[in-house]
Order: sequence, then C-alpha cells, then structure tokens
Amino acid sequence: MEIKSEWLLCPRCQNKTRIKLRTDTVLENFPLFCPKCKFSALITVKNLKLNIINEPDAIK
Repeated sequence: MEIKSEWLLCPRCQNKTRIKLRTDTVLENFPLFCPKCKFSALITVKNLKLNIINEPDAIK
C-alpha cells in the first residue's frame, strides 16, 4: 500500500510551502508561513483538507 503525499500550497498565492503532507497527516493549530508571499496563518489539516483557523496580525 502506497501512501499519497502532496506539497502544502499557500492558500493566498498557491505556491508550494516547505511542508509536505501525507494522507495520514493531521495538523491542528499549525503556524503556516509562505516564504514567497510572506503570508502567515494558523491552519488545521486532516485528510489533505486545509482549513484556516485565523489570520494573525502582521508583526510590527
């Protein structure tokens, strides 16, 4: 049985982040950061489905 894996894409710019997910990966309250567009957010991932919890304010 082969486990499928995919790159986690940024919800804003749709580019690859530095995170690779497998079908059995579960993330809760994970701080996602996109190095390309500098987007950051807390996310939850289950069964390769991404949900944004909230978008933190920019660091001043």
